[in-house]
Amino acid sequence: MIFKKTTKDYGGSFDYMIVGLGNPGRQYETTRHNAGFICLDLLSEKHGIKITKLKFKSLMGDGRINGRRCLLLKPQTFMNLSGEAVRDAAEFYKIPPERIIVICDDISLDPGKIRIRRKGSAGGQNGMKNIIYHLNSDNFPRIKVGIGAKPNPDYDLADWVLSHFTKDEAKLIKEAAEKAVGSVEYMVEDKIDKAMSEYNS
Repeated sequence: MIFKKTTKDYGGSFDYMIVGLGNPGRQYETTRHNAGFICLDLLSEKHGIKITKLKFKSLMGDGRINGRRCLLLKPQTFMNLSGEAVRDAAEFYKIPPERIIVICDDISLDPGKIRIRRKGSAGGQNGMKNIIYHLNSDNFPRIKVGIGAKPNPDYDLADWVLSHFTKDEAKLIKEAAEKAVGSVEYMVEDKIDKAMSEYNS
């Protein structure tokens, strides 16, 4: 596959900001809570966008996806404070909520499944909750990536989302990430209905 070359000036206006949620640090790379980071990394690889600039408490990348200029954002605040980074970048670049696509994990979906929504509540996801709080809006599209439910009701939720994927689950997460990338490619062309009909589980 030939990757597209992209600009790195971080100036001017963006058509979309695409946010992947997760926790910084090597120890978290393959944990369930980092499904958003995993998807954003695959998106950046496919479109040749390096997510290396540190700004707004985030790692950022600037490039084009299907002709639309996009800002890729990986908040480095840890999950529960993700909204601080998203707000700061959105305010600086004047990106409205409806042009911010957030990719996050979801325990209500099985690994390998994704679900796209135009807007809505946080659904118990703390990073999403913090973004809604700091943007003062839930009117932004999101891609939820399934990480599987807790093995039993007594299992601590924090321990579960910070646990690592099994080998079999890792394959399913890669499939989900590919679906998420396909969804973003539709969504930046304002084809969210097509993304939902093709990829929603």
